[in-house]
Amino acid sequence: MSLKQSIKKILPEPVWKLVSDRYWAWYNRDRHLLARIFSPEWMRNKGQLEIWRNKFEGQRCFIVGNGPSLKQTDLSKLEGEFTFGMNRIYLAFDQYDFLTSCLVSVNDLVLEQCHEDMRALDLPKFVTWRSRKYFEASPDTMFLDTDYTLPEDFNGDATGRLFEGFTVTYVCLQLAYFMGFKEAILIGVDHNFVTKGPANATVTSQGEDPNHFTANYFGKGFRWQLPDLEGSERAYHMAKQAYLADGRRILDATIGGKLTVFPKVAYEDLFKDGESLNE
Repeated sequence: MSLKQSIKKILPEPVWKLVSDRYWAWYNRDRHLLARIFSPEWMRNKGQLEIWRNKFEGQRCFIVGNGPSLKQTDLSKLEGEFTFGMNRIYLAFDQYDFLTSCLVSVNDLVLEQCHEDMRALDLPKFVTWRSRKYFEASPDTMFLDTDYTLPEDFNGDATGRLFEGFTVTYVCLQLAYFMGFKEAILIGVDHNFVTKGPANATVTSQGEDPNHFTANYFGKGFRWQLPDLEGSERAYHMAKQAYLADGRRILDATIGGKLTVFPKVAYEDLFKDGESLNE
């Protein structure tokens, strides 16, 4: 019997729950918040984030997901558009002769296994403050105070705490709001996974990845978390309401995507004369 099991057996259930909740609150949130409060690096980082506040006011952006539908999407049309890339989107850069405007990553397992690849990228990066052991704050690498604990909310100020919303896409929507974009358009956000199992459970890939645009995205041996599609939908609804309340909008141009929260739009129609907000 492990030490944890022994203690759990001795303590009354309400006491165990209180101790357990307090420990996980410290591990997942409080210790990182404490480090932020007393960190000169965070203060420098906050100054770098401020440069991005309302930088693209009134314009549109694309949030590029990593679903299989990306293979059917003409990414060459995004030249001249501001694009948010997420996690291992950099695997598409050579494959599709395409580069996102920035990279956003907050998942601990992805950052643990891919931080060296990400550090080598010559583009602005926004990563969770929890990954500070892998990165140093700089004009091209900025930390976000993200977490996956309560409360579940939407924050348009990226210098404060950002709820992760069970998907990095939600973090991108908050960043886009902070940067002043009036319209955020989703592509490659299929909201559909072939691999099934308990939400948020950590698994190890046993072979080729059927859930993303390339088979080696989470290839054999890669540790990753199964999606929480219901949780992410709750987050998406919060983003939708926040955008609408401020006269902004989120559109979904994913080809064949299963997400139903946002209004659908045909990807090709976004590039017809007069459609761009950036001109």
